[in-house]
Amino acid sequence: MSENSEITENKEVLLSVKNLVKRFPIKGGLFGRELAAVQAVSNVSFDLYKGETLGLVGESGCGKSTLGRCILRLIEPTSGEVLFKGQDITKLSTTQMRILRRNMQIVFQDPFASLNPRMTVEEILGEPLEIHQLASNRAERGKRISHLLDLVGLRQEAISRYPHEFSGGQRQRICIARALAVEPDFLVLDEPVSALDVSIQAQIVNLLQDLQKELKLTYLFIAHDLKVVEHISNRVAVMYLGKIAEIADGEELYSNPMHPYTKALLSAIPIPDPLYKKERIILQGDVPSPIHPPSGCYFHPRCPSVRPNCKEQAPSLEKVGKGYHSASCFYAKGNDS
Repeated sequence: MSENSEITENKEVLLSVKNLVKRFPIKGGLFGRELAAVQAVSNVSFDLYKGETLGLVGESGCGKSTLGRCILRLIEPTSGEVLFKGQDITKLSTTQMRILRRNMQIVFQDPFASLNPRMTVEEILGEPLEIHQLASNRAERGKRISHLLDLVGLRQEAISRYPHEFSGGQRQRICIARALAVEPDFLVLDEPVSALDVSIQAQIVNLLQDLQKELKLTYLFIAHDLKVVEHISNRVAVMYLGKIAEIADGEELYSNPMHPYTKALLSAIPIPDPLYKKERIILQGDVPSPIHPPSGCYFHPRCPSVRPNCKEQAPSLEKVGKGYHSASCFYAKGNDS
């Protein structure tokens, strides 16, 4: 049994998202009435198992980051449920949510913008310890900060320095250390390596994997780089225009994609072999506007296999392959079909 299968077979659900919706109203006119709405996340449902990494991929603007923020209630969802350890966090008060945030943290995309330039590393890492009262005195606070620097591979002399004195990769290590300061169970990693050089990306991804094993963390890894997602994820979910088009174990999704959109994405991954000829699937047109999404299947205006009922009926996410493989397509077929 593969490592992917072992995690999902345990079936210990840490996070369950049910019919999550996020609409951003567009207001105008004299009285500021709602004229339209951006459908950023549309009826998204999935389970996240304890100890796994779920990769979330898709084109820019498909709702990946919005979904991650809604799960943490950094953005309030319009409707739906987010069950963390069986508790619906969308119904918690601000005070209750502040306490729960110790268990749910986020690492943002841009390490240059997510650190306060006027704070030293000691102050940055000490702030969450003070907010959640995790250090009873100055000595314990210093010990915890020192341990966090060791965890993320930074030298102890970094403690008195400011963010501008570090490289991009080092800054992202500080961001990871800050997220780990409160000893969370679950991390949303919102494109944590996309702003870094390729060589540094590999270091950060390897660090995240080591930390996951050591601290028994669960990740939602948001990215647009399919090769990075393949390397780090146990399962992968593909989003298109606010909906999940396909979700499966990583090995299954990359070897046997079922949804036409997933096939097109995977066909665009470059192969480092000039002798290998790979058929590229070119999608026609642009991504439709989330303000006025298409009727029926959202993907039908660009789908090379579109049929009449695709324009009228919206497919639901249904099991189509091995294990946890599901796709939102009436005619989902694998490469071996």
